Amino acid sequence: MKKYLAEMVGTMVLVLMGCGVAVSLGCDPVNNIPAVVGTAFAFGLAVVAMAYTIGGISGCHINPAITLGCFLTKRISAKDCAMYMIFQVIGAFIGSAILYLLTTNSGLEGTGANNLQEGVEMAGGLIAEIVFTCVFVLVVLGATAKTNGATNNFAGLAIGLSLVLVHLVCIRYTGTSVNPARSIAPAVFEGGEALSNLWIFIVGPFVGAALAACIWMIIDPICCKCKKDKED
Repeated sequence: MKKYLAEMVGTMVLVLMGCGVAVSLGCDPVNNIPAVVGTAFAFGLAVVAMAYTIGGISGCHINPAITLGCFLTKRISAKDCAMYMIFQVIGAFIGSAILYLLTTNSGLEGTGANNLQEGVEMAGGLIAEIVFTCVFVLVVLGATAKTNGATNNFAGLAIGLSLVLVHLVCIRYTGTSVNPARSIAPAVFEGGEALSNLWIFIVGPFVGAALAACIWMIIDPICCKCKKDKED
C-alpha cells in the first residue's frame, strides 16, 4: 500500500507544481515564451524532486503512461499496474483541487488543463501526444534499465530533463500531456472544450507508451538475449 500512496503523493506534487506554474505564469506558446520555458522546467523539476523522494518506494512513475510501459516490459505486475494508475489519478485530482482553490481565491483562472493549441487540428494533437510520449517513456525505460549499470543513479535527472525537453517542443501543439492523470483531473475541473478533447490526452499517451515498450523490447540487450535463449 505504501508504494501506491507514494504514487498518489508524487502525482499530486507533479500536477500542483507543473500546472500551478503554467497558471501562475500565464503559459501561452504564442505570446508568452518565457512562461513556456518556466512551465517546462516546472514539470521537469517536479519529476526530479519526486524521483529522489519516492523513487526507492514505488519507482516514481507518477504517470499512467510510464506504468503501462513498465507493465508491457514485464517490470511490474498487472495488479500493481492497475493500482498505480488508480492512485495516480487520485493524486492528480488532489493536486488539481488544491490548485483550483488557490486560483479561485487569487483572481486567476484555469487549472492548467491540456487542449489543442491555436491552429492545431485533432490529428496533429493526437500525433504529437503519441510521438512525444513514446520518446519520454523510452527514456524512462532506458534510464532505469539494469543494462545501464551505474547510470541508474542519475535516472531521475535524465528523466526530468527529458520531460523539460518534451514540454519545450510539445506545448505549442497540445500544452503537453504525455501523462493521462495530469490531463484528466485538470480537465474535469475546467470542463468545456478541455473535457471534450480529453480523449486525445488519454489515447495518445497510452499508444505512445505501448510503442515505446515495443521499441525497448527490440533494442534492449536483456530482452534480445532472452528471446535468443528461448529460440535455442
